[in-house]
Amino acid sequence: MSSDCTGKRLAACVGLLVLGIFTPACSSSKSQAAPRHTTELWGDMKAVVSVKELMRDMLDPISDNIFDSVSVVVDKNGTVEKAPKTEDDWERIRIGAVTLAEGAYLLKVPRPFAPPGDLNNSTGPNAVELSPAQITAKVEADPVEWNARIEALRNVGLEALDIVRRKDVNELWDAADNLEQACENCHRSYWYPGETPQFYGKLDRRLRDLQRPRPVGPGTR
Repeated sequence: MSSDCTGKRLAACVGLLVLGIFTPACSSSKSQAAPRHTTELWGDMKAVVSVKELMRDMLDPISDNIFDSVSVVVDKNGTVEKAPKTEDDWERIRIGAVTLAEGAYLLKVPRPFAPPGDLNNSTGPNAVELSPAQITAKVEADPVEWNARIEALRNVGLEALDIVRRKDVNELWDAADNLEQACENCHRSYWYPGETPQFYGKLDRRLRDLQRPRPVGPGTR
């Protein structure tokens, strides 16, 4: 066998060896890569209920796990403070936090704002709620605000989840306040924007007028 032939075979063996070293590495890299077509794999998310139903049947009830976790009740029997003490108490708050944090993103799935035929309290001269069509128009005009409201709600769920991990009772008060603020800010923007400070001032004046004693005398009854 000539030296030239031997050299060619040696070069071929070295080439195969190098290819064998790098091929598993490439295969491993490809196998660990994230799936590229997740929509094709999992499918698009499809809404089952309206925003109003989602809030009523899921997000609002589960938020009570956080709202009701701490409280102070003062009555004729004295002052009663409520706070989580057992693992079951903290578990209830954790369930609320996780469901709120994950469930808030369901508001990003396109869905009607109310069930068919439900116009909210949007009819009549003193209506203070927006109709589903008006809410839809407002969201389409400024989707950034809608997403910001959703993120604010989700952040409270994340905050509560962190509190549960640390079992910090004192911070639960802040979480409950933040949750109420996030809910009210969204409702005032999209559900009943007519309920402004001026609206409540006018309502308060009406209530005071109703409670004011009527004059008694001739010609009055």
